[in-house]
Amino acid sequence: MASQELHDLVVVANRLPVDAKTLPDGATEWVTSPGGLVTAMESVMRNVDSAAWVGWAGSPGEAPEPFRADGMDLYPVSLDATDIEKYYEGFSNATLWPLYHDVIVDPAYHRTWWDTYVGANRRFAKAAAAVTAPGGTIWVHDYQLQLVPEMIRSERPDVRIGFFNHIPFPPVELFSQLPKRNQVLRGLLGADLVGFQRESDTLNFLASVRHLLGYQVDQRTVTVPGIGAVEPRDVIAGTFPISLDTQAVTELTEDPEIKERARQLRHDLGDPENVVLGVDRLDYTKGIRHRLKAWGELLNDGSIDPRETVLVQVATPSRERVDAYRQLRDEVELTVGRINGDHAPIGRPAISYLHRSFNRRDMTALYMAADVVLVTALRDGMNLVAKEYVASRPDLRGVLVLSEFAGAADELRAALLVNPHDIDELKSAALRALSMPEEEQEEMMTSLRRQVLDHDVQSWAKHFLDELESVGEPAPPSAPIIRLSGDEIPDAAQLDAALEAFADTPRILVASDFDGVLAPIVADRDAVQANPRSIGALRELTELSGVNVALVSGRALEDLQHHAGMPSSVALVGSHGAEVGALPSDLHADVMDAGTMTMDETRQNLRDSIARRLQHIADQHPGAEVEVKPASAVLHTRNAKGRGAGNATEAALEFARGLPDVTVTPGKEVVEFSVVDSHKGTAVRALGRAAAADAVLYLGDDVTDENVFAILEDGDLGVKVGDGDTAAAFRIGGTDAVADLLERLLELRTGEE
Repeated sequence: MASQELHDLVVVANRLPVDAKTLPDGATEWVTSPGGLVTAMESVMRNVDSAAWVGWAGSPGEAPEPFRADGMDLYPVSLDATDIEKYYEGFSNATLWPLYHDVIVDPAYHRTWWDTYVGANRRFAKAAAAVTAPGGTIWVHDYQLQLVPEMIRSERPDVRIGFFNHIPFPPVELFSQLPKRNQVLRGLLGADLVGFQRESDTLNFLASVRHLLGYQVDQRTVTVPGIGAVEPRDVIAGTFPISLDTQAVTELTEDPEIKERARQLRHDLGDPENVVLGVDRLDYTKGIRHRLKAWGELLNDGSIDPRETVLVQVATPSRERVDAYRQLRDEVELTVGRINGDHAPIGRPAISYLHRSFNRRDMTALYMAADVVLVTALRDGMNLVAKEYVASRPDLRGVLVLSEFAGAADELRAALLVNPHDIDELKSAALRALSMPEEEQEEMMTSLRRQVLDHDVQSWAKHFLDELESVGEPAPPSAPIIRLSGDEIPDAAQLDAALEAFADTPRILVASDFDGVLAPIVADRDAVQANPRSIGALRELTELSGVNVALVSGRALEDLQHHAGMPSSVALVGSHGAEVGALPSDLHADVMDAGTMTMDETRQNLRDSIARRLQHIADQHPGAEVEVKPASAVLHTRNAKGRGAGNATEAALEFARGLPDVTVTPGKEVVEFSVVDSHKGTAVRALGRAAAADAVLYLGDDVTDENVFAILEDGDLGVKVGDGDTAAAFRIGGTDAVADLLERLLELRTGEE
């Protein structure tokens, strides 16, 4: 499968829907993995013409190349051992999971976990953005990836983005405890549609947005302010209870081998009168300890005869490197052992405890063999076990005891609903289930099956995707977003050939950023020193016929003039295009007039007000500094201490949301607020027209330089200095490499090879 193939629908989840299996000959086979999300999404993926899945392959280290398995195009994301420890086991499962599940155990908070969570989310976002077709749809899943929607939107405004949360969303009183809570909310609000399992989760989310961010919420619509002058956008929050592939379950229940397996299971258990089943991941939210306590009391007081009734508890291994899960396993196994020791008859357990995973065929046989299924979660997003049991009983027999705190309780109202915290109520429900007449079982199961079969996973996905399709309009596809990823460097011979063709062009404009390109980045901006080789080459280029040279910088014009030390034959543009210096005589000055700064008293007052707010932010983050330019105010975070740089940037961007008539430009350790609408791309385009240039060479290293790379045309030459994703066609290493390139261009233009 070609790694650059683009897809109309891209699903993003923490895990790929397959697990690696090593064959005897050492080859790797990918097999469909168990789990609610995989079960739910597999059939959806098969029914879409061009779909892909982005996720982790399950092993630490380098990700495998993109591959195809089970009819699905899969794009692995790499997670190393640190990511697994801090992003997955740490922030996702020791911070978010307990907090979102009503703090059944205490969440743990560590700042390094957050840092790793951010980095991992960025990796997933980049992988998804790279394989989505223009105007396509990206569907992000679950709490591990809550920052991904906003990250994708910043890179791919042309796509629709949906997010679905498979676990509960907590009340604002609990969610408020989360460090970086606002960043999480803004990450989710990068989506066009945010979906939840239960109505209460949707309302909790909207309450958190209203209370913590202060955004306008009108029924289910959140108005998200733009950054600076960017227009606000609407985000819809909705309830979409997930389901399962009922057709696949129905086919399994009709399989003669599975029917026979169900009969054999009862026989293996000693042909008891009643089989009671619990199926859970071994997780403290599933209420297994409460269930065992209730069962033990029923045995102790003689309400249940272990010779007639057996409890089968399937506990699928889960997160066994997390302390809370290891402790839970020890407690459960100790309790099971004690109950069996006290009550099991000879040759038969009172509780058959199975700590392992089962495939779908075996699970269906277990459901078909069970007279009662206990789903007693203390808190659960949905719980597909309840729906799987119902779908597995076409005989209309069996009883479902269901926790009112599971999402499934909103739909499966005909089940025996219980409060699992109330042990007496749980015991009473179990006894009622065991004694329920067949007529009542049939009535209950008929109602439950109607709900489950009429609302399968296909209808769930269609409902969500149809809603997403109707929400807003994505931005039109723009110029190529990324030509070079990360630190990808084309062959040097390709760059030299492109440079040679550029040098042969009759009229050329050579334009460059200053800091990080002609001069190395330094902590003290006033101590910057340009590379003398680069400056010398540019000076000589200005003396050649048909060549114009320009420096286009984020620095204020006066500051740029002072540090660059260029002759009057070089055009200087400062403040990202808002300031234009005196132009050389061979440039058509009238063409540049439209790009010059037009400040008035209102804009000056706005700039000064912004500067005061930025200074307040800088005062709270030692090392951060504020620079006031003629047309802008700038927050510099290069020298901020510790996490101060990220926190100061976050505060500045939060201030920027909804700030009218301001162009906000985040760059490398800098955020600039310009009260004049300008950027380097428009400045370089105007310079090209003023020089009547047939082709433009531009050298840049910063995010702000991407505005130039994005507008370059055939024959132009964009060169990114340093690493990072870029729209430039070429990349070089640093300021010394810039000097080499400029000297090479000078040789080619003068013919002095």
